[in-house]
Amino acid sequence: MCFVTINKYKLLIWILFLSTPFFSFSQEKKTATLYFNNEPFVSVLTSLEHVFDIRFSYPDKIIEEQYVSLSEKEWSLQDVIDILSTQSKLNFQFINERYIILTENELSLDEIQVLDNVIINSYLTKGISKKKNAVFHLKPERIGLLPGLIEADVLESIQQLPGVTSPNETASGFTVRGGGSDQNRMIWNGINMYHKGHLFGMISAFNSNSSENVLFINKGTHPRYGERISSVVDISSHTNVANKINAKLGVNGISVDGFIKIPVIKNKLSVLASIRRSYTEWIETETFKNYTNKVFQTTKIEYENEASDDFYFIDYNVSLNYKPTEKHDLKISTIYIDNQLDFFGKNQPSNTSFNDILSIKNEGYGMQWDWKLNPKYQLKTNAFVSKYRLNYNFIEGNNEEQLSDFDKRNVIFDSGINSEIDIKVSRKSNIALGYQYNYKDVSYAYLKTEELSFVLDSDQRRVTTHSLFGNYTYTNPKVANITAGFRINNYSSLDILKFEPRILVYKKIFKNVGVQVSGEFKNQIINEIDETVVSDLSLENKLWRLVDGSKFPVINSKQFSAGFVYSSMGWTLDLDHYYKKIEGVSALSLGFLNPIDSDFHIGDQEIFGIDFYIKKSFRNFNTWVSYSYNDVTSTFQGLNNNKSFPSSNNISHAFSTSLAYKWNKFQMAISWKWRTGKPYTEAIIDSDSGDISFDKINDKQLPEYHRLDFSTTYHFKFSKENKLNGKVGFSIRNIYDKKNHLSREYSGNNSLNDPIEVVDKTSLGFTPNFIFQLIW
Repeated sequence: MCFVTINKYKLLIWILFLSTPFFSFSQEKKTATLYFNNEPFVSVLTSLEHVFDIRFSYPDKIIEEQYVSLSEKEWSLQDVIDILSTQSKLNFQFINERYIILTENELSLDEIQVLDNVIINSYLTKGISKKKNAVFHLKPERIGLLPGLIEADVLESIQQLPGVTSPNETASGFTVRGGGSDQNRMIWNGINMYHKGHLFGMISAFNSNSSENVLFINKGTHPRYGERISSVVDISSHTNVANKINAKLGVNGISVDGFIKIPVIKNKLSVLASIRRSYTEWIETETFKNYTNKVFQTTKIEYENEASDDFYFIDYNVSLNYKPTEKHDLKISTIYIDNQLDFFGKNQPSNTSFNDILSIKNEGYGMQWDWKLNPKYQLKTNAFVSKYRLNYNFIEGNNEEQLSDFDKRNVIFDSGINSEIDIKVSRKSNIALGYQYNYKDVSYAYLKTEELSFVLDSDQRRVTTHSLFGNYTYTNPKVANITAGFRINNYSSLDILKFEPRILVYKKIFKNVGVQVSGEFKNQIINEIDETVVSDLSLENKLWRLVDGSKFPVINSKQFSAGFVYSSMGWTLDLDHYYKKIEGVSALSLGFLNPIDSDFHIGDQEIFGIDFYIKKSFRNFNTWVSYSYNDVTSTFQGLNNNKSFPSSNNISHAFSTSLAYKWNKFQMAISWKWRTGKPYTEAIIDSDSGDISFDKINDKQLPEYHRLDFSTTYHFKFSKENKLNGKVGFSIRNIYDKKNHLSREYSGNNSLNDPIEVVDKTSLGFTPNFIFQLIW
């Protein structure tokens, strides 16, 4: 234990030492020699950002087809901006001494204050920013190219951020700062979502075409957000009423998709709809084959030759935006996500057959109403219903006669209503007060039918929660930005009351350096359990379950973090340290391979981590490096002699570096990722008897993981007169086809007499993908 502690401080000192050279606070350049001869507007802005250490923010469409000419001489920044404004007919508005907004119209004071809250613009790439309240703001329509991606996949874009990893290499299975994947709350238009990924998590289930804003929060969480202890991903579709038709059609290596936004009543009512469906029943591309090779490895689908399988996924969402008056905004939304698998295999010598049928669905309905009572008061109300259902059937037969039927089910009904009033006390102070009601009904069951039907395991619980929250925000660039709040959860069904304080402070200590400190308490009453029972398919073994407050206690988390942000002359540096203490975590001992004991055990986790990010932008190039250190240890009653051991999702070191280039409508990006392997429990095989035993829990580590990714896209117009645009793109994941070990597990059925098999799962191999889109 002492060795780990010493390493922690050595690592901290090392990072701080490397950070020191970047703190050279040079004086701002007053003038510079400039010359432009009919240069594209975007190239001119990039040059000015580098020379004067400033940042421009603008919609791409307002500078398209614009060019700039400037005679060679010494220019001040203000003189250049005056010329650009005259030539382009655009407004240049200074948000502060460093940030400038380009608009076609003047911005209001409120809009300027919102933009001033950004401390890092273009985090990783354009379209991703970090605010003073520690929230990452993603705009999928504007996100620049990220390595390995050709679309702005919401969940995979988040995985590029420091402190976010996906140990199983899926879009939906990501972990944040050492937490579990079930500790991330997913929200779409105010609706809680439980099924996050198509193709068993490989692809995000949320269509980026209809997503306008995505908020990712991993610390200093606003008290309006409860239910999860690790992070929040809050996705919103377009909120403004559309005044013209926009549409998009696309195809990639796995699916086709469509999106349309239609005005119904001018400035009053519009409808947005998007749909996506796989076409893999008819055409199996190289992309799909590689995905399925990873997903179905170590299952019957991989090994069976005489078999047929039918798999597809579909998702769609529809939103109606209605603005009856200037003070009222109403949005009504629905979302549907569906994955289906039907696998049939037959063994000719024994004339036995088996059929795996898996269905996973998540549908949601929501209503959001914003009422601006007056310039000081705004009321926000949201109501939702979410329904999740997982059904798995495993049917065995012989000579066309059914022998057994195993059925696994998981059902969630989640509904709630939230109401929040925002009070603008002054230009520097805001208060938010709110109430939330939530009802959850969660059940799961394992049923088996042979000659008789019997229940292997089942559970159903219902929890009603009443929550009150308040938040105070103080904004003063000369003093500090302070956000302090509280949340009170009354789990009436469990007769439990929980208090959650939250605080976050951002203070600028030098011209280009800000310090950020945060602390928060959070609680969680729903989590996933990994209970493998007679499931030869070995897919979707995780099931959702509610706590009962006694045998399965409410999960509690306390997180504290401190760090700083530095930005100057095209350099950006973000360093954050954090500590988390999680209590009430439950684990099935079979997950650590103890066939004598199949009970759940309750334990705690301690997490210490560092997130480090540095980026340099110059001309048309953008390069960044990120590093995360994690030390996640668990202590469970009745396991490992009650001593702590590394958690199964512990990734001690994760490093990534990227280089991106953009020239007009052409983009390309390449990145290399490296991380240490996951811990696992070593099986000891007796050479004489062949018996398997297990020593210390998670005392071994898988080999290091690394891969190289590449992507490129090109936007084009079919003609100058035609408004139809196009996009083509190509990507490769794992360019050098590295076979990375993702996990080592052991399969068994909770019995000493059952044989135990070693199950090694490996990563995605060399995987190309493509995209073609039509946009108008």
